[in-house]
Amino acid sequence: MAAAPRVETHEKRLNPRTIVVDPLTPVVGAEIGGVDLSKAIPAEQLAEIRAAFNAYHVLVFRDQSLTSEDHKRFARLFGTLHVHPYNAEKARAGGNLDPEIYAVEADQSSRYVAGEVWHSDVTCDAEPPMGSMLYITRTPESGGGDTCFISAIRAYEALSPVMQQFLAGLSATHEGAKLYVGAHGNAPPPGGWPQATHPVVTRHPDNGKQVLFVNRGFTTRINELATEESAALLEFLFRHLESHVEFQCRVRWYPNTLTFWDNRAVQHHAVWDYFPYARYGQRVSILGSRPKA
Repeated sequence: MAAAPRVETHEKRLNPRTIVVDPLTPVVGAEIGGVDLSKAIPAEQLAEIRAAFNAYHVLVFRDQSLTSEDHKRFARLFGTLHVHPYNAEKARAGGNLDPEIYAVEADQSSRYVAGEVWHSDVTCDAEPPMGSMLYITRTPESGGGDTCFISAIRAYEALSPVMQQFLAGLSATHEGAKLYVGAHGNAPPPGGWPQATHPVVTRHPDNGKQVLFVNRGFTTRINELATEESAALLEFLFRHLESHVEFQCRVRWYPNTLTFWDNRAVQHHAVWDYFPYARYGQRVSILGSRPKA
C-alpha cells in the first residue's frame, strides 16, 4: 500500500524591518515582537504583519495591554467585525453586551469550554470569519489552558494524489447545531442555528494554497455520498487532521497575550486541562468571504 507523500517544508522568505518573527514550527505559527497593539500600526509594520500572517497563519503577540477598543481597532485593520451566533441571540433577548466581543471563559462552574473540539470558527455561516483574535488576560494558576492549531493546508498536502483527486468537487454541510446543541447543550434560537454548504477542499484567497476544509466541530456530512460513505470519509479526514503532530503548533498562554489565527487555513482546539481553575479572555473575529474551491 502506498504511503501518503512526505511534504517538503519550504523556507518562508520574510525579511521584516519593523517586527521580529520567531516561528513556533516551520509549518505553522510564529511569535511576533516589536509591536504595540495599543497604538496605531504604521503602514510598513502592518504590511509585515500581513505577510507573516499569510506565511504562518497563527501569530502570537505577547505583553500587550489592550482595552476592548484597542482590540477591535486592530481587528478592523483586517476587515469588518463578525458577530458570533451566541452574541446575536443574546442581543435579540435584550442582553447587555458588546456584540462584537465574544467572552471566552471557564472556571469551576463551567459545563464546557469554548473550542474544546477541533474546529474552524463558525464554519456553519455562509461566510465564516476569515480570522479571530483572542486576547487572554487571566490564565490558570495551575498552568495549562494551551491552544493547539492544525495547518489544514499541510494536512491537504499530505494526502495521497488519489485522495486529493477524489475530494475535488465534493461539498460538505456545516451545521451550528452539531456544536452549539450537541456538544454545548444550548437550545436553538427561534430561527435555528446557522447551516451552510462549503467545498471539502477550498483555496486560500491570499496565497492560492488548497485547504482541507472540514472540521469535527461543525461538519456533518459530505453531500455527494451515501450516509455511511460520508460518515466513514469524514472520520478518516478528521483523524488525518487531528492525529499528525507535524501539522500542528501549540500556543502557551500568558496574561496579556493576543493570538491572531487564520480561520481559512487552520483549525484549533482549546485544551481544558486546568479544571477547577479559571481562564478568561475576549475574542474578536473578522468577517470573511464565501469559501471557494
